[in-house]
Amino acid sequence: MRALVQRVTGARVEVAGEVVGQCGPGLMILVCAMQGDTEVEAEKLAAKTAKLRIFNDDAGKMNRSLLDVGGEALVVSQFTLAADTRSGNRPGFSTAAPPDEGERLYEHYARALAALGPKVETGRFGAEMAVSLTNDGPITIWLET
Repeated sequence: MRALVQRVTGARVEVAGEVVGQCGPGLMILVCAMQGDTEVEAEKLAAKTAKLRIFNDDAGKMNRSLLDVGGEALVVSQFTLAADTRSGNRPGFSTAAPPDEGERLYEHYARALAALGPKVETGRFGAEMAVSLTNDGPITIWLET
């Protein structure tokens, strides 16, 4: 699985003008299941996300995790993280998990992350979504299992 994690002061996702998920200070997480991924990868990625030390401590160093700071998370499915851009100008997405498997693993990831403690909201799988966020830092980290 792949995730693009952004430290944010806030984020929200809308579908057809309706807010379907949002978070306050914490993480905006774009998630993509790859072919062959299982629940094990989803759980490992959720644990890595929750424990990723990208929040500042009292000395201004990135030593605190989402769990340490009591942050929230917004998780949005993003199959385009599977983009293969090695040749040509049109990305290929054949390495992404099929939609039904991708949705199942995306939801499993969100549940696994929530089980670790933070408040977690999500987008709507497969929908045309508008994502708004304020990147804090800016801090953006690529994670992969």
